[in-house]
Amino acid sequence: MTVSVRLFSLLRERAGCDRVELQLDEGATVADALAALARLPALSDLLGRLPVQLAVNRDYATASTPLAEEDELALIPPLSGGAQRTTGRGRPPSAILAPRVHAAVVDDALELATLAEFVRDARAGAIVTFQGVTREVSQLDYEAYRAMAGERIAAIAGDCAHRHGLCALAAEHRLGPVALGEPSVIVAASAPHRDEAFAGAREAIDRIKSEAPIWKVEVDADGARRRVQGTPAPGARVAGEHSEATSTARGTG
Repeated sequence: MTVSVRLFSLLRERAGCDRVELQLDEGATVADALAALARLPALSDLLGRLPVQLAVNRDYATASTPLAEEDELALIPPLSGGAQRTTGRGRPPSAILAPRVHAAVVDDALELATLAEFVRDARAGAIVTFQGVTREVSQLDYEAYRAMAGERIAAIAGDCAHRHGLCALAAEHRLGPVALGEPSVIVAASAPHRDEAFAGAREAIDRIKSEAPIWKVEVDADGARRRVQGTPAPGARVAGEHSEATSTARGTG
């Protein structure tokens, strides 16, 4: 059977392509796919020391997850957002039902006012907004596993909205070049009281930075590029820790 493997960040650069097609035996698992990838000269050394998280069809997975014909396996290297801050469990959700949620991964400039308007609600006594902006370098260049990043941000937004009893929560992340002082990620949250709004917005941005498969490169004024060191995604393991199996692979892209 044929399984498509998506590569990002350092893995994409090292392989020279963003996708590898594997020919695996029926009944193969993610561990079998990793064993095949580790035999590729361009990836063998990196996979032996780089912690990666695994996703099958845009859901986080484990080495034992079974694979099927035409599945998409993604290797998620350390994320550029940094480690999530340790926070409390938050306040118990209030009696608000069905909070409204918006999430998007976009290529255009972000508009915080638009998100603030989305979360405005007659039940809300507090609206908290956050924007993460480029600092110290002329530009940050973002790449992502776009489909999974959008789904993950939406799941985080929904979880945080329910956990903190929010009226609404909206989050957007920009891809591509983001100039000095411009926002790359924005979050807006509304709640009956400020404590819930602050807590919901804080958890949302912390989890987006630590869970969404997004990477960044710093670009200086002279065009020099430096990839930002990442933090392993939740559950990441070094690929070499997984078992081996017989299979073949070919690169594409």
